[in-house]
Formats: sequence, C-alpha cells, structure tokens
Amino acid sequence: MVLKLPPALIQSLEGIKGFDKEAFVAVHEKAEAITSIRYNPSKLSTVNYQLSTEHVPWSNNGYYLPERPSFTLDPLFHAGTYYVQEASSMFLEEAMRQTLDVSKPLRVLDLCAAPGGKSTLLQSIISSDSLLVSNEVIQSRASVLRENIIKWGSANVVVTNNDPKDFQQLQGFFDVIVADAPCSGSGLFRRDEEAIAEWSEHNVQLCSQRQQRILVDVLPALKEDGILIYSTCSFSIDEDEKIINWLINDCQLSTINCQLKEEWGIVESNGGYRFWPDKIKGEGFFIACFKKNDGMEFSYPRMRAFNKATKQETAVLSRYLDNPQQFEFLPLTDNLFAVPVELVQDVTLLKSLLRIRYAGIEMGTINKHELIPEHALALSVHINKTLPSAQLNKEQALQYLRKQDNLQLELNGMKGWCLMQYEGVNLGWAKLLPNRINNYYPKEWRILK
Repeated sequence: MVLKLPPALIQSLEGIKGFDKEAFVAVHEKAEAITSIRYNPSKLSTVNYQLSTEHVPWSNNGYYLPERPSFTLDPLFHAGTYYVQEASSMFLEEAMRQTLDVSKPLRVLDLCAAPGGKSTLLQSIISSDSLLVSNEVIQSRASVLRENIIKWGSANVVVTNNDPKDFQQLQGFFDVIVADAPCSGSGLFRRDEEAIAEWSEHNVQLCSQRQQRILVDVLPALKEDGILIYSTCSFSIDEDEKIINWLINDCQLSTINCQLKEEWGIVESNGGYRFWPDKIKGEGFFIACFKKNDGMEFSYPRMRAFNKATKQETAVLSRYLDNPQQFEFLPLTDNLFAVPVELVQDVTLLKSLLRIRYAGIEMGTINKHELIPEHALALSVHINKTLPSAQLNKEQALQYLRKQDNLQLELNGMKGWCLMQYEGVNLGWAKLLPNRINNYYPKEWRILK
C-alpha cells in the first residue's frame, strides 16, 4: 500500500537542510519495514542468542533484523534479553556518551518514558551507582513502562507517574534530563499509517506548545551545567529547530555538538540532528543536546527516618540475592523492595514527593519466615543464581508464558518455589507441589496468542 503524505507536510519541509523531496516521497512510497532490536548487556552473557549480525552503527547493542519475527512467541523476548526499538532513537546512546562521563554516578530523569525503550537503553549505559527516574504521566502507559523496566532487570531505577511540573519540587536534583516529547509523529508514518490521518498543521502547533510547557515545567529540576537531551519523532521545524531557538533564547540553555560520522547519514541542523529515512536505515527522528547555564544547587530537605525490613526479614530476603550486602530492604508498598544502599536516601526522598510505581527490585512479602516472591525478583539480574530452577523447552516455555498449569516437568524431588528457565534465562516463578505445579506468571502479562 502506497502511503499518501500530507501535501502541507511536504510544503513545510521545503528548504530544511537535508530535505530531498523526491527521495523522501520515494522512501515512503516504498514503505519498507525496518525492524531493529537492542540486546540487554546484563542478560546477554547468560545466553548465546543472536537474531542478527547487522549492527546499528550508533549503538553498541543495537542490531537490524532481516525480517520481523514473532516476538510474542519468543520466550527470550519476555525474559528481557532484548528490546524491540526503532534504530534512529538508539542515537540517544551516542548523545549520552558524547555529552557526559557515563562512568560516574549520575541522576538521570527520562521524563516521557513509556513504553520504555529509552529508559532501558539508559539503564544499559549508566553506571550501577547512578539513579534513573523513569516517568510517565499517563497511568495506563506507566503500567507498560513498569513492565518493561522489570523485564530489563536492573535495580538502580524508580518508575514514577507524575506530571512534569511535579519535578519542580526537586530543584537542581538531576544531572541529566531526557525529554522525548510527545509530537505530531510524522517521523513514524511508515510504521503507523493512522498517524498520517491525524497529522495537521494545527496539531503541529499544539504539539509545539505542549513541548514548551513540558520543558518549562521540568527545567528547574535540572542542575546548573546539567544536560538536557530533547528529541521528537517529527519532521516539523516548529517541533524541532524552533524549539532549539526557544530553549537558547528564553531558557538560558546552550547547544552541545555531537561528532557524527559521514557514513551515518545524519544531518546537522541548527544545533540538532535530523534523521531523514531516505538517508539512514531507520525512521524519522530529531535530537538535540543542551547545557543549562544557570540553576539552583540541590540540597536535601529534612526527612523522617525511613522504615526498613527487620533483621528477620532481612535474613530471609538476603538468601534471594547475589550480593545482598549491596541492598537495603524497604517496605515501599505492602511488598518489600531491595534498593541499592547508595540510592536509599534518593528513593526515600522521591517516595515522599512523587507517585512511585516501582523502585529497585520488588522482592515480595514474607509469611511465616517464607518469602512469597514477586515476578520482578525472578527477572532481576541480581537474583541468587543458585536458587532452584527448572529448564523448559520452547513448547513448555510458551505454555508457562500462557499461564497454563498443566506443565509436565522432571522435578527430581524439587518442591516449593522454583524458577522457570528457558535457555538458562529466568522467565518467572512456579510453586512445585506434590501433585501439581502452580504457575505464578503474572496474569496481566500472559501470552494470549
């Protein structure tokens, strides 16, 4: 099916650096489906798995696929060994590495984070003693974000469900803010034909105004000399270059240049970087990096002493982690959570100010000195590798992921809580009883296909 591009869009792009009308229209008429994934480096070491060898040039773990497989029917997808992400947006990795020392502890806010592609990318490149706050304002999308963060398995993350203005309570707190702003979506026309019908010049203006409001609301939370990385999947100059001008002139920010390789095909434009789909292997994308030239220095407010697990609870929980001494166990909800020791003060502060949907590793609850484990613990990269486990073949793994209880396994006398594994990677929990196996895969995550 040939995509019919809005004439007003084509007209608005005339004169923009790198725009080639004939090539731009042709690549949309071709409607080539490009699929790319990004491997999880924290889980890749546990499995010998390769879907492709064609590398995304600006991402250490990004790869193009020759065709789109059924990810739903791949157990390793559900285990969080890779994330399906559009290749152009993986350039965030290059932007982070070129503007920051990612080996140092950083406080990073991914402001518009759902469904989680950029957050999981950020978790893969920041240091383990850094903090990632992954935020989504829409509640239903925050649930999807939480799911993908859990699958990725890292512990130095907090998922929040807040409006950008709520972060003004944290003036000067963040070293980095990533704002992949809601936009008119013209860069994704090849992937989403419905976006073409929704596109209009009026909607571009509404998006531009919304982007400015979001940025004004959140900028107080960025420290002086902190880094803002702004991106859209729009071609429209009102959402891209004009936002750069506004940030420089009205918000006291200055652009930071990234070094590009000519073979990448990325076009520099007004201090930002455009990804034209006729010049790169990916979709339309725009990204720009800024340094904040003023701001308040963050200071911790007075806080009440935080609650933490009892000695007995800590003894039970510690058996489930590889390095339990690196964590503090906190009752953030009815469940107990493992939070890296160096992040406890920050997590406690965030809990007092924001709507937290997830933090660290959700361990579970303790009943009569036994842990009733949460699914997040099974997918954590910090789980104790010596816990009881059962190896499933692909058919059994898909049965488990459909939350079927009639699994036929060789139990070899095992009983109680057991990790279900496929290719050596954890899928979740089951409880082994004398005459049956109870499947504890989350009902809301099960495969329906």
